[in-house]
Amino acid sequence: MNMWRRLSGSRRAVALSGAGVLVAGGLVALPVTAAQAATQCEVSYSTNDWPGGFTASVTIKNVGDALNGWTLGFTFPDSGQRVGQGWAARWAQSGQEVSAQNESWNGAVASGATLSLGFNGSWSGSNPKPTSFTLNGTVCNGGTPTTPPTSSSPSPTTTPTASPTPSPTGPTTPPGPKVDNPYAGVRGYVNPEWKAKAESVAGGNRVSNNPTAVWLDRIAAINGTPDSSSNGAMGVRDHLDEALRQGAGYIQFVIYNLPGRDCAALASNGELGPNELPKYKSDYIDPIAAIQADPKYKDLRIVNIIEIDSIPNLHTNTGGSPGATAMCDTVKANGAYINGVGYALAKLGAIGNVYNYIDAAHHGWIGWDSNFSPVATLLHQAAIASGSTVDNVTGFIVNTANYSALKEPYFKVTDTVNGQMVRQSKWVDWNFYVDELSFAQAFRQELISKGFRNNIGMLIDTSRNGWGGSARPTGPGPMTNVDAYVNGGRIDRRIHAGNWCNQAGAGLGERPRANPEPGIDAYVWVKPPGESDGSSTAIPNDEGKGFDRMCDPTYTGNARNGYSMTGALPNAPISGAWFPAQFAQLMQNAYPALS
Repeated sequence: MNMWRRLSGSRRAVALSGAGVLVAGGLVALPVTAAQAATQCEVSYSTNDWPGGFTASVTIKNVGDALNGWTLGFTFPDSGQRVGQGWAARWAQSGQEVSAQNESWNGAVASGATLSLGFNGSWSGSNPKPTSFTLNGTVCNGGTPTTPPTSSSPSPTTTPTASPTPSPTGPTTPPGPKVDNPYAGVRGYVNPEWKAKAESVAGGNRVSNNPTAVWLDRIAAINGTPDSSSNGAMGVRDHLDEALRQGAGYIQFVIYNLPGRDCAALASNGELGPNELPKYKSDYIDPIAAIQADPKYKDLRIVNIIEIDSIPNLHTNTGGSPGATAMCDTVKANGAYINGVGYALAKLGAIGNVYNYIDAAHHGWIGWDSNFSPVATLLHQAAIASGSTVDNVTGFIVNTANYSALKEPYFKVTDTVNGQMVRQSKWVDWNFYVDELSFAQAFRQELISKGFRNNIGMLIDTSRNGWGGSARPTGPGPMTNVDAYVNGGRIDRRIHAGNWCNQAGAGLGERPRANPEPGIDAYVWVKPPGESDGSSTAIPNDEGKGFDRMCDPTYTGNARNGYSMTGALPNAPISGAWFPAQFAQLMQNAYPALS
């Protein structure tokens, strides 16, 4: 359930290739005959094309009587067009004729309701759009889809992104006015399962009443997993009911189950394969949305932290970069991350009392100029994919489950020592940022420049970045050379800024609170302190958790962490499982210190 480490300097950048072509068909309701009057429909069909392939998004609106079972039909204009993997329907093709029949769970369609389905396809020659659609034999709409002009063909390495289509449907709460900052002026939900674990460690009651997030890292977690070591018996509805009982004003969930999850590491590989986007939508996002949309919870501010450690990987760990992996290349090529995040934003954002924050990594990953702007561009692509818009994004979160210091008070990136810039030190490694606060505030402005609203807010996870105790510096390092100056004065005491797993010497950071700095909605504990980042050795389990050598305290490292020791604590359990030794250390080294 945690990884957050990829150190990618200016010399390790990957190129971001062109954007996909978005094409949408018009919505036209045609008159039907008296014999067909029970079925009336509107269909939109849009594609994102790249050489030899495309992703099609289809929206069906039932403007007639309620349906109990449906079949969509259309004809491909070109004989070289083929349907590949589809979702939300049983797709079939014979020659150029295509049909999509309902699944068992979406056959009943109320009058006025909308269905969203789609498929990945291939083409040779050309990829024109179908011009006629039928539903249960009734013609839905005609007309020729329009294609926006493009200046050039998409690059083969373009990340497929779905075009804007109507948001995925489902029950929604009355929208009402949303507040600018969901954390402001209200009390956060205290997860009783985490509270009990915290209080099982001596002194844990000093922090056990702080709000922490509930991680939904697999489908089973939606209803609760009483026999799991990394989830609890309480499901989504249980937590929401408990939040009402507590009188909490907000509750935080981590949406964390993308296809091919954690593509550049192993500790938190998930249950879904890279091509299981349809299952992610129907079995994971849709049930969560259905529960969160219950009007019973309409007065509770529901904060969703969207897919930790996902979108930045599409830039830093693909395309031949030093950190590239086959899995990251796959989920970039098939659009699983972009479209999965977009779908989650659209589905959850349709609920009036839901606030979505997308993960935006941390300064030690995205702080180089070669990563800074390209990652912001990818985040915008995700925010407008699969029917979403930027209006579904309340803001972004940085340092989730990481250890980067909130502030480095004793050196600045602009400092020089004996003619050398701080950026030239081994620790900073040419990064433009040295701490999370300066990074978060700067990245917020970059995101706004890419098209996000100017009132977006940032969250900073301070659950494990206090770095207190006797090892905490009290002033600048010696001026003998730039490395001595930085190493002697830095608050962050990790061996290397690329180390991310169960770090020795870490401490609790700032306690959760709203509006701590300009542009920052809140300091939060999204990663519950005391939950492991990953196991120190391989531990067989049925929870989808792998073993990453970066969690092994004996590992001598790799290119990502400068071939340094990992700094990981020994005897750690699988990611998400309770690690009391880590929690005790975090309390001991807390900054501000615990009383």
